[in-house]
Order: sequence, then C-alpha cells, then structure tokens
Amino acid sequence: MSALDTLSHWRLARDPDGLAWLTFDRAASAVNALSADTMAELALVLDALDKDPPKGLVIRSGKPTGFIVGADVNEFASLDTPEQGRALVARGWNLFNRLAAVRYPTLALIQGHCLGGGLELALACRYRLVADQPGVSLALPEVMLGIFPGWGGMLRLPRLIGAPAALDMMLTGRGADARRAATLGLADARVPPRLLEAAARATVLSGKPARQARGLAAWTNRWPLKAIVANRARKQIAAKDPLGHYPAAPAIVTLWERHDGDAQRAPSLIDGIIASDTARNLLRVFRLQERLKANGRQPGAAPAQRIHVVGAGVMGGDIAAWCAYKGLTVTLQDQDMARIAPAIKRAATLYARRLKDPRAARAAMDRLIPDPAGTGAALADIVIEAISEQPEAKLALYRALEPRMKPDAVLATNTSSLSLETLRAGLARPERLVGIHFFNPVAKMPLVEVVHADGTAADALARASAFVGQIDKLALPVKSAPGFLVNAVLAPYMLQAMRSVDAGVAPAAIDAALVAFGMPMGPLELADTVGLDIARAAGEELAGGQEPPRCLAERLSRGQLGRKTGQGFYAWRDGKPVKDKPGASAAPAGLAAGLIQPLIDATRQRVDQGIVADADLADAGVIFGTGFAPFTGGPLHYQGRTNT
Repeated sequence: MSALDTLSHWRLARDPDGLAWLTFDRAASAVNALSADTMAELALVLDALDKDPPKGLVIRSGKPTGFIVGADVNEFASLDTPEQGRALVARGWNLFNRLAAVRYPTLALIQGHCLGGGLELALACRYRLVADQPGVSLALPEVMLGIFPGWGGMLRLPRLIGAPAALDMMLTGRGADARRAATLGLADARVPPRLLEAAARATVLSGKPARQARGLAAWTNRWPLKAIVANRARKQIAAKDPLGHYPAAPAIVTLWERHDGDAQRAPSLIDGIIASDTARNLLRVFRLQERLKANGRQPGAAPAQRIHVVGAGVMGGDIAAWCAYKGLTVTLQDQDMARIAPAIKRAATLYARRLKDPRAARAAMDRLIPDPAGTGAALADIVIEAISEQPEAKLALYRALEPRMKPDAVLATNTSSLSLETLRAGLARPERLVGIHFFNPVAKMPLVEVVHADGTAADALARASAFVGQIDKLALPVKSAPGFLVNAVLAPYMLQAMRSVDAGVAPAAIDAALVAFGMPMGPLELADTVGLDIARAAGEELAGGQEPPRCLAERLSRGQLGRKTGQGFYAWRDGKPVKDKPGASAAPAGLAAGLIQPLIDATRQRVDQGIVADADLADAGVIFGTGFAPFTGGPLHYQGRTNT
C-alpha cells in the first residue's frame, strides 16, 4: 500500500495525457479548510509527485461550496504558546514554497470561495483559472480576524498584481469576483463553468510563463517606490484606526516592506499579533457570525422563489431590490407607478455598481417587477409589508392581503417598533405573521432581526430565517418587544449623546470620540442618517417617559430632520456631513465610555428579559446591527473583560 492509498482528504488521478488531477474534499466537512492533517496529506502528495513528476498538476475542489475557505480557524483558537504560533506560520509557508518550486506546471481551478490560505495555495501555483459565475470570491481576509496572511500571500500577491492593489486587498479583506480577479491579473482567465476542465488542461500544458506584475506595478515592490507605498498605507491605517485597535494591519505593511512577506523573519510580530486581545476578539466575532449564518440554514425549509413587497419607500424598495439582486423574482407594490419609480431607479444604480456586467444587471432588473395592482401577492412565498409605522394602515393592508395569499405563504412585516401582538389582531391565521426587520441601508447592513411572538408558528419562523440566509444576510431571532434588540440599544446611546450636546459638548467632538473608540460613525451622525424624527419616536418609546433632549426638540421644531432635509446636527452636502476640522473642538475625558454604557446596559436588559436568547447572540446582533467596535468582541464581552 502506498502513502496515497491512506489519504482521507485528497484524491489524486492521472489522465492519459500525463496530467495529474488533485481533488481536495475534506472528510466530514461541508467546506474545504486547511488544517494540520489536510496539509500533511498534501505534503505526501507532493512527495509522490516528486518521485514520478506529471506533465502538469491541476488542483481543484470536490465540494460544491467552493475551492478552499481558508485555514481551519479552530487551530488558531487553540494556540497556547508563541512556539505554536510560529510553527503554524512555518507549516504553511514551507509547504506552499515547496508547491511553488515543483518542476512541473501547476494550476488552481477555482470555483466559489478561495479565501485566506486557499488563495495563498492558489498563488503558489503557476496558473489560476476562475469560474465565470456568481459566488466566486478571491480574498485574503485574515486582517478581519486580527491576523495576517503568513503562508506566502504577503510575498506573492504584491509580485503578481503590484503592491498598491495587493495591500488594498490585504488591509481591507475585500474580495475580488471572477471579473475583477481577471482584470487585476490575479487570475489568468475567467472561464464558463462548462469549459473549466478543458481550459485547465490547455493552460497547464501551454508552457506560458507565470504571470507577474509589470511596469509601474512591478516597480512598487522595489525601493524607493516600496517605501513610498508603505508610508502611504501606514497613513491610511492611522487615519482609520488612530488608537491602534487593530495591530494586524500595520504588521502586514511592515512584513511586506521589510521582510518580503516572511513573518518568520519577525517572530516578535507573530507572537504579538497571535496573542493579542484583538485577534482573540475578532476570532470570537467570526464565530458569532457563523452562528448567525447557521440560523439562516433551516433543514426542511423550502427556498423562497417569489417575494412580494408592499411599500416602495426607501426600506421597501431597497428590500425588493436586494432580493432581486440575490436571484429571487420580486413584485413591488405601491399605490401607483410614480411611487414605485424611485425604487426602480435606485435598484438600477445598485445593480450597475455591484454587478458590473450589463447583462447581469439587466437580468436583475427583469426580476424586479413593478406591481401597482398587487397581483404578485397571490404567487409569493413570502409577502413583506414595509409601509408607514401606523398600526391601522398595516392592519387594513393585512385584511386585504391575507385572503389572496397562498395557504403556505409567510406574511412578514418590516416594522421597527410595533409589536407582532398588535399587528396580528384580526388575522385569520395570526400564527404566520413574523417580523423580518432590515436595517438601512439594506445593501450594506448585514443583520436582519427575525421577530417572533408567543404563538408564532415554528414553520413560519424557520422559513423566515431561511429566507434571510438565502439572500446572504445574518438572521438574528428576537422576541417581539419595543425596539427588538438593535433599536432598543441604539436609542439610549443616541439620546445620551444628545444630552452631551445639551451640556455644551460640540457634536463633532462627540462623534470623533466614538469613532476613536472604534464605532463606524458617531452617534449624532448616525441620528442624522436615520432621521431625527425616527430617533425621537424610538426614544419616546424606550426612554421611560423622560423628556427628549433639548437639542433634539429644537431641531425638530425647525424641521431639521438630518440628512434627508440637509440639516440636523450637521449640514449635509452631497450626502456627507460637514464637520469641524480635527482639533477644533475637544471632548471631555471619559466621554466615549460614558456614552457606550447606556448601550451596554440596554443590551444586558434585552438578554435578561429574554428578548434575545443569550449574551453571545446579543453581542452578535449589536456588532452586526450597529457596527459596535468589533475589536471588543461585543458590548457584553467588552464589559466583562473591562470589569475583570
């Protein structure tokens, strides 16, 4: 028996042309992840091929879920000593260097996700082909876990596509789809799925030299341009993270600039990054995200095919547009075409920006169907109501909709404040009403609260959660209660910020303090973005009868509602707030901690009241629903660590 006969995760086959086809199909796993045992087996394969070299090697996935999703994050979580961290880096670095040095041509055949260590493996191959289809993503997202791509990505990606583009990918974690991968030179070509094997065969036998950056892109990897690029990257990092909450980003720049991407030349950096609180907390956030994704996988829940949305305002129109973008057939109802037209225009802008390919954008537009008469309600698997927050109007709409809906259809409301108990009064089948609460802007905000009440049918809740997962959002189950989770914790946070304005602190100083803490935007800019009228309504319901802040009442009396009227706490120009220059106003010491505390307290109350199942889910909801500083691990986790 040869060593290849003992493989559990890889299958090696040779064809009559002398090509070797290596299929990665990790045992007992839905996805391919690189672990100690899978990499040890890959080393055995390379041993065998050293003894009997093929004419070429094609590496592909045996999983329908994609190529390789990266390294096994559980192995990062189990690192206890600096020596273990260094050994993990060395394992991948040495193995992929060995793959890059083989005598025969190699090719990575990529479908679906090719992330982290998976992309580093692909970069070690001479060629890369990507399937020209939705769902392809090539990325080095390690920075989002508080670590760095230590298995050759920091060396090979800049040499392939130039340092500026490579650093942008590594410092943001953003992925490239098939079109962008080919444009960047990250992939040799994008190929229709039916032609992948033939294209792989032709490419690996072509004898073409490996791609590499040319012209100015190549010179950015050499002095003196290398230093200029590195210094520019450091300035951008410092501007986004002035307090240095995320140490992996500057470490990536240093490792590329001074050590050719080889982290082993800077062992103290390895030790510091892997042992940092940030890395542990971002790994926690990753696991919380996976838990939310699991809520969107409901065994037995049939995928939705048709969606009917009533209400073509900003929320309803954007929900409909997103569903069509994700491949569903959507009918969008409002009183007349004049009300629907702005939503269609926004959808066209979204598709043009996201899809790039005019044919794909046109196909998405074809799936979004204006429906003033509401005929689509009778065919829909899920009917989503997104009209104004007036109980009487919603109840009247439900009375008209319910008799026309399919018997097994789910009725959902996007309400942000009204209880399901109020809204299901008078329904013939109240058990099928659920809340599916999106956040604005729909295309950017990943979280969706799936709201249930006593008596909600388990099947309706499961199908609503599955629908959220189907459109690539994160499903958070919450009980019906004022503000659910996210709005309930944001309201006291924003109100406390407004009381600081009443106390004489400048809005720009307040927002700057919270951005420095790690929030994506300050509470007053957020209030302006949401709308001061909406902030007041939420505050009235959740403030326990307290008087609204004076600064809020004054602005509302002048009709200054924030971004939508061009004036709130800030003047708004071209969709952006006009703020004081840095240093023009200062925040008192401890301001950020004082403003964050009401948010933390409200989060704890939601858990204690059973609105959300546990503290971990509450942390997940607040992180993905408000952008709460991810490096903290979530508000309750953060408070627990600061109190110890």
